[in-house]
Amino acid sequence: MKTTFALLAVTSLFTQLHAQSSNSAPARTNAPSRRDSVSLVSPEVHTNRTVTFRLRAPDARGVKVSGDWPGGATELIKDTNGVWSVTVGPLAPDIYGYSFTVDNLSMVDPANPWVKPMRATRTSVLEVPGNPPELWEFQPVLHGTVHEHVYSSKSLGVTRRLHVYTPPGYEKNSRKLPVLYLFHGAGDNDATWTSTGRAHFIADNLLAQQKTRPMLIVMTDGHALSGNPTRVSTNMIARNVEAFADDLLKDVMPLIESTYRVKANRDNRAIIGLSMGGGQSLSIGLKHRELFAWVGGMSSFLPNGEKAVEEAFADPRNGLKLLWVACGKDDFLIENARQFNAALKAKGVPHVYQETAGNHSWPVWRRYLGDFMPLLFR
Repeated sequence: MKTTFALLAVTSLFTQLHAQSSNSAPARTNAPSRRDSVSLVSPEVHTNRTVTFRLRAPDARGVKVSGDWPGGATELIKDTNGVWSVTVGPLAPDIYGYSFTVDNLSMVDPANPWVKPMRATRTSVLEVPGNPPELWEFQPVLHGTVHEHVYSSKSLGVTRRLHVYTPPGYEKNSRKLPVLYLFHGAGDNDATWTSTGRAHFIADNLLAQQKTRPMLIVMTDGHALSGNPTRVSTNMIARNVEAFADDLLKDVMPLIESTYRVKANRDNRAIIGLSMGGGQSLSIGLKHRELFAWVGGMSSFLPNGEKAVEEAFADPRNGLKLLWVACGKDDFLIENARQFNAALKAKGVPHVYQETAGNHSWPVWRRYLGDFMPLLFR
């Protein structure tokens, strides 16, 4: 028997307070006061969208900061008190992951409580707000709820975790809703799509703008096997996809469909992921078109894409309502995406393919989610 715990409910009130939590506290924008002279403010986001980083490391020989913004690593300069600092930007409004390198050791910013949920914690996060607010920012609209579940995966024989977003008003009516299964990348976990990706805010704001339909979003843990499946071998990647698919189809989907009011049919199921998760969503979605009518991949790591297309579409039944693929032109996986697009064209498979600005980073993927959701369940 599955054991399910609703551990976290992100309501409109909690969402406002959530910005102060350890996982998603925004960068402080005020300069340190005299009473705060012992501590450091880092990062400090200025009104002109430049950002100052500070680190106290009197014995360090060199300190750099690098992040999701263009330009690579930037050297910090040490003052007479042993505090290293630098100002970068101005940066476009967005949420950026970053880290310090101190004498060749990568580390988070010790002055910043907002740390990206990952398998190995190494990335701090800051937010440069937009004016007007961007799609992923908290806005004065109706807000849904994010639930955290711990469940027993019979297919894997382990205890696992997932997050579920329900839209505003879900608790107050009896209507059944479609479901979007949303997957993260190799370095992340099931919490990253809300803490850093802001999937729940994106959904709230799209709903408020009447650009998308109400839906559940299910965010799972993509690491079905131990170890990092993208850094071991192609065989390890394939094994992880197979194990993840077993967990998704045999444990996660039954859990969702027995716990929530959902439309449990292919026309009301969508699946998409990024990087490793994009490979998972494309592999599973194409193979199981009897279960999913809406399939997508963002910056997807999909080995043997041509073979996947040939195998999936050897059977013409269960045509997809949407097959959507996107990748940044500066992404190291762009050639993989182009090869997959060519294989789909050669097979005559209807699909949407987009090459956009950007690299392999969350500023790209947040925008992709904002592009993908309005296309669903029409």
